[in-house]
Amino acid sequence: MADKPTPAVPDFQRGVPFQSVPDGGALAGRVGEDDAILVRQGDELFAVGAHCTHYHGPLADGLVVGDTVRCPWHHACFSLRTGEPVRAPALDSIARWRVERVGDTVYAREKLEESTGRTAPSAAARSSGPRAVVIVGGGGAGLAAADALRREGYDGSLTMLSADDAPPTDRPNLSKDFLAGNAQDDWIPLRSPEYYAERRIDLVLNSRVSAVDVQQKRVQLESGKSYGFDALLIATGAEPVRLDVPGAAASQVHYLRSFADSKAIVARAASAKTVGIVGASFIGLEVAASLRARGVNVHVVAPENEPLQRVMGPEVGRFIRTLHESHGVIFHLGRTVERVDGSRATLSDKTTVDVDFLVLGVGVRPALGLAERAGLAIDRGITVNEYLETSVPGIFAAGDVARWPDPHSGDRIRVEHWVVAERQGQTAARNMLGRRERFDAVPFFWSQHYDVTINYVGHAERWDRVDIDGALERDCTVRYMRGERALAVATIGRDRVSLEAEVAMEKSRA
Repeated sequence: MADKPTPAVPDFQRGVPFQSVPDGGALAGRVGEDDAILVRQGDELFAVGAHCTHYHGPLADGLVVGDTVRCPWHHACFSLRTGEPVRAPALDSIARWRVERVGDTVYAREKLEESTGRTAPSAAARSSGPRAVVIVGGGGAGLAAADALRREGYDGSLTMLSADDAPPTDRPNLSKDFLAGNAQDDWIPLRSPEYYAERRIDLVLNSRVSAVDVQQKRVQLESGKSYGFDALLIATGAEPVRLDVPGAAASQVHYLRSFADSKAIVARAASAKTVGIVGASFIGLEVAASLRARGVNVHVVAPENEPLQRVMGPEVGRFIRTLHESHGVIFHLGRTVERVDGSRATLSDKTTVDVDFLVLGVGVRPALGLAERAGLAIDRGITVNEYLETSVPGIFAAGDVARWPDPHSGDRIRVEHWVVAERQGQTAARNMLGRRERFDAVPFFWSQHYDVTINYVGHAERWDRVDIDGALERDCTVRYMRGERALAVATIGRDRVSLEAEVAMEKSRA
């Protein structure tokens, strides 16, 4: 039987019927050689680039909310009017074209000038805003804050102090595509060296901050150098929980937090036959999937009855275990590693497993030492208000270290998610400039296991029940309920449902 012809993609330069563009939706097509979408809101029309600038997600499959469009993959959000990335994880603009309607036909005309990502500061901003901003931390929150400051027109001194030896990286990729061998080294830095120079961001690597003098408004480095600030962002992130494994040599034990950590695991995996993963966390299981993609045998040792049971519930945990087992992963649940002798790991039930090395993924702890020494209020994280400001005016916190009042759950929460960290960095940056913008974004993360991606919106530490609609193995929605309220929604194969759940949660308050 002959193949069905591929439907023609409309060229918006040639014009399309007005009624072919769904109200509140998008029509996929092209403008000349460029992929584009045509978006309609009532009588208003917009033509913008078809792909998210984060991981190239198809915006035509996303969700139009007001004058923005959201990516179905990782929930980046773009302004339809300016092309600007309104919310992380995307940090670059999408293209725009001038739209003209002639009768009942809509045309995309010339491409509009791309946003430079820089706004001219107002006279008021220059006179009342900070003259010097210091960001402590070289992760997603720190970079997103620096980027937002320049986009918002801040023109003063801007310094990022990072203890890492590499510029800010695409950290989710370190346990996913890069570790699996599907991403090149040069994909991992979030920005090029030219970016920092062009935006006058002084990125200082290998620089550990030893103290913050809140009275004198200075940060002190271990090297002895110090920096003054008018506004400070603490985005020190979290550190892996480190375990003492009796008998294991230091070279046998790996953690995954930095680009250097991921490269070290790749190097060891090149000659390894079997790897032991200690901990059935998201990081641990993503490492397991990535190493299986490299043909390495994987044993997972964890004390839980099911992987991720505390976060996802037993049904989803059981599905994830079965998925990994179908790819050859062997689980040793309800057990821990008691000791290592050479290549032999003895578990708590006295069974043994031969492994070439171990990767420990048993959770992280927020890096609070600097904030504690500075006298900031601490409550299992740095306590911040709805504007992400700490107990000391002018000092903000974002990312894994921040515990904030979440309007959706009604609780103070601290979340260790990449997208949350970036969005908090953006909000903190605007508040450094006096915007007084509440951080009310709904938490979001995604986790990748082979060809299965789980999207999760909301935050549920405790729930009354779990409602599952559909088949976990291919197409489902999982709702974590307290009474009749969905605290969180996880989806597999239902990207639009995930976006719709995010919007619904944004409209609700505890």
